[in-house]
Amino acid sequence: MPGFHDDHLPHLQKLLRQVVRDYDDHIAWFYTPMALPLLNELRPRLVVYDCMDELASFKNAPKQLLQRESALLKVADLVFTGGQSLYRAKRERHPNVHCFPSSVDASHFVQALDRANSHPTHKDIPGPRLGFYGVIDERFDAGLIEKVADAHAQWQIVLVGPVVKIDPESLPKRPNIHYLGQHPYESLPQFLAGWDVCLLPFALNDATRFISPTKTLEYMAAELPIVSTPVADVAEAYSDIVSIAADAPAFIAACEAALLASPEEHATKVQKMRKVLASTSWDSTVEKMHTLLQSTPRRQAGRDPAQESSEATANVNRLRQHDAVRFIKTGIIGAGPTGLSAAYHLGHDAVLLEKNSMVGGWCRSIKDNGFTFDYAGHIMFSNDPYVLELYELLLGSNVHWQNREAWVYSKNVYTRYPFQGALYGLPPEVIKECIIGAVEARFGSVGKQGQTAPSTARANDCCADGGVALPGSKVAALEKRGPANFEEFIYQVWGAGIAKHFAIPYNRKLWAVPLTEMETSWLGGRVPLPDLEEIIDGALQPVGKPMGPNARFGYPLRGGFQALVSGFVPHIKGTIELNADVSHISPKQRTVTLRDGRRYQYDNLISTMPLPELVKMIGEEAPDEVKQAARGLKHISVRCVNLGVARENITDKHWIYYPEDTIFHRIFVQGNASPECNPPGGFGITCEITYSPTWKPLPVSGQELIDRCIQDCIKVGMFREDDKIIAANEIDMPYAYVVYDHARAKNVETIKSWLAMHDIILAGRYSEWEYYNSDHAFIAGKKAAEAVKWMEKKRAVAVE
Repeated sequence: MPGFHDDHLPHLQKLLRQVVRDYDDHIAWFYTPMALPLLNELRPRLVVYDCMDELASFKNAPKQLLQRESALLKVADLVFTGGQSLYRAKRERHPNVHCFPSSVDASHFVQALDRANSHPTHKDIPGPRLGFYGVIDERFDAGLIEKVADAHAQWQIVLVGPVVKIDPESLPKRPNIHYLGQHPYESLPQFLAGWDVCLLPFALNDATRFISPTKTLEYMAAELPIVSTPVADVAEAYSDIVSIAADAPAFIAACEAALLASPEEHATKVQKMRKVLASTSWDSTVEKMHTLLQSTPRRQAGRDPAQESSEATANVNRLRQHDAVRFIKTGIIGAGPTGLSAAYHLGHDAVLLEKNSMVGGWCRSIKDNGFTFDYAGHIMFSNDPYVLELYELLLGSNVHWQNREAWVYSKNVYTRYPFQGALYGLPPEVIKECIIGAVEARFGSVGKQGQTAPSTARANDCCADGGVALPGSKVAALEKRGPANFEEFIYQVWGAGIAKHFAIPYNRKLWAVPLTEMETSWLGGRVPLPDLEEIIDGALQPVGKPMGPNARFGYPLRGGFQALVSGFVPHIKGTIELNADVSHISPKQRTVTLRDGRRYQYDNLISTMPLPELVKMIGEEAPDEVKQAARGLKHISVRCVNLGVARENITDKHWIYYPEDTIFHRIFVQGNASPECNPPGGFGITCEITYSPTWKPLPVSGQELIDRCIQDCIKVGMFREDDKIIAANEIDMPYAYVVYDHARAKNVETIKSWLAMHDIILAGRYSEWEYYNSDHAFIAGKKAAEAVKWMEKKRAVAVE
């Protein structure tokens, strides 16, 4: 079992009780947040969190680690970090954070200066030897080592250390690569004595983002040349001593230069190494830490840090073995923004079940080679004061506000979004058609006898994808004799020109279903409604600023959109169960069964899962008309292709609509959402492609889809032919957009009415089968929590 498993705790608690009896005045010193439950056995006068690494970023890290770290930071009096990058990551999360980079036991490693004292394993390995010692895991760039070995067959690559968390068979096998396994600390100077170059071949990923390798200084004590990948703490502190190489050719060239360096060049670096070593020692680190321990105010005898942490850690799902049937007062299915909001507003009585290994739903973020990508593009904007308060609660200072730059790319030019309000720059004949069409749509077309046929419909948008919203006062309602479907709506509201050149091709591309099959009730409040004067003005001159209330929007500064939804976790007083994949729901028995066999009996149930999936989970308990209604619900899917390019600032835009011949309908410019989404020298974008197995299947997938997106990015000028792609992945969102077809309202009502009879509350975009943005989702979760409380009061009155 993993460390600090629930089954370990009783034994560890017993041992701690025995120790604490002899030490009333003690310090609780945490090296891992996973040990936080043991604080209940202690009454320390000081709590220290010694954060030597970002453990949550390591492969197979416990899913509770981030949650427990948030709780530990709330109760800690003093926080130490292991390097500058880690210090920068933690300093805003605690008022008393101090950086203590690794030092070196110089007297031990200077033994390596006796080059005759080489390790016995070297006797069968000729020179030159390029060596590395340390754990070989997901932080180790095996591909880089393979390329170094292939570049010079005479070089001998010596790797000392255990292989952990990765398959040893996945490591490169070459005659000149030698895996020597784990050796004791005492023998490390002997290995150094036999090497010609020391290597720091770290992969650039989440696990290495904050590392500060102790071996850097140990290599320096041996006075050997060092070559490293651009790990932040090494590159920032020692680039004048350590050769920094960003890719395999540069790494190989740096190794070649190190082997061919003149004695004078080597002596210059050795002097710099000695200067660094003279200014650091573990003794000095201990003295500085001791001073901080003495100067930090001690806790009062009555102050109980265990009590402080109990509420903060109560929401962490345990590592327990499966129980039989557990009773829960309120179950919530799905930890997307709606489910998280519902759990937050319900308090202690909620159990949040999430099938993934992290919270967030489709608002999750992923990391790839230093880039942060969201599951499709998300931004923060709202007219609701309560949502704005939630933003502040969830993110604090971790937010980045900026003016929106949304654009349309058509006819080989960029025009501001929304299309109808910014025609300037398009070909004259296109502008003419758009203006004439808008006039005819507003006032009616002029017939041969000079009579007009007025439009019966007025509304707000020709691109309703939730990208922009307006207050209700700016939204025109459809009249009683309005259009029969969405396609008619576009022609009647915006006219033939705007329909032809943007609205019809874009919406066909976006919705992936025939527009004649969509009704129009869902269109209210999504984009600005410029009048004819605004349309004409936007055709005669550039539009100087974006339109609508999200003209200024927010986005988390660090952590992607994930940071916003993860911000709920420390405030949720109930329980979060991750990796909890629901397989069956019984409304009659009021039970939820998970795929791993766990079962929960509930009083109240809130579902945020897609409505068709919910009905499938209920199975035969659902009547035929409910199952038929669920089968009638339509949706479209989105495949996102995330691309990271080795060039900075490739555009100043935030998202761009593509109505013409590209595989994607929109690009979300992830790299401009926040500067922290990009690694140094890189820039990320997300290409969004809608599809439907019935109407618009994906033409290609996998690498073919990635290649197609890259080529289309070059075609529209987003990328250059010579751009180097350094990150590429695809994300699938099977349920993305709810389709408002003509049968939707009746189908939803049929399902919703039956579920209400069984006290199952539907909340959020996919359960209510509504067009919600993330701010709507927050409110939907709050309303669901209020509905549960109302039902409980109703039951209490009935009992009385």
